Amino acid sequence: MSVVGKKFPSVLVNAMDEMGDTFQIDVLKHAIEHKKKVLLFWYPKDFTFVCPTEIHAFQEAAADFAQRNTLIIGASCDTAEVHFAWLNTAKDNGGIEGVKFPLIADSTRRLAEELDILDFDPYDEDSTGDNVTYRATYLIDEEGTVFHESINHMPVGRNVQEYIRLVDAYTHVQTHGEVCPANWEEGKDAMKADRTSTADYLSKH
Repeated sequence: MSVVGKKFPSVLVNAMDEMGDTFQIDVLKHAIEHKKKVLLFWYPKDFTFVCPTEIHAFQEAAADFAQRNTLIIGASCDTAEVHFAWLNTAKDNGGIEGVKFPLIADSTRRLAEELDILDFDPYDEDSTGDNVTYRATYLIDEEGTVFHESINHMPVGRNVQEYIRLVDAYTHVQTHGEVCPANWEEGKDAMKADRTSTADYLSKH
């Protein structure tokens, strides 16, 4: 079930910060209380293959998101202890040492089940997954409303720059009350949400 246009589920989960300390976080309340957007990205497992490439890519773009009033939060169903071990493993050994944003440890799978992003269905006798999450991504605004969600299958890594573009586009909508056409990027023409503006835009592009 899609949560786009709805409030993100209010679920308290464990997470680990860059210092290796475990704390609890409710992503919905975190966005609202800090008056920031949140990019929450789920990955299948610690100590795997595509996952560390994505985590490092998000870390490299962290300053770009920060400039856009957006917090990054990673998440998987691993325990906090496994997160800690991976955070203490060097990048050139497949680890994520140097990552600064928090990692949710949804080992109870409570939030993942609420979002329906697990690869295993206990009620489906043909289900053969590992009971871990797909590569799901959520963009949440300052009021806790989800304005984007996407889910990739395990082998397909994400394009971090696309999430920057989406944050820019949504911020433009919030700020200017305009809508953003296909392939819109910061600095390009947007439109008013009416037929005249659409016709004018199409005549120029």
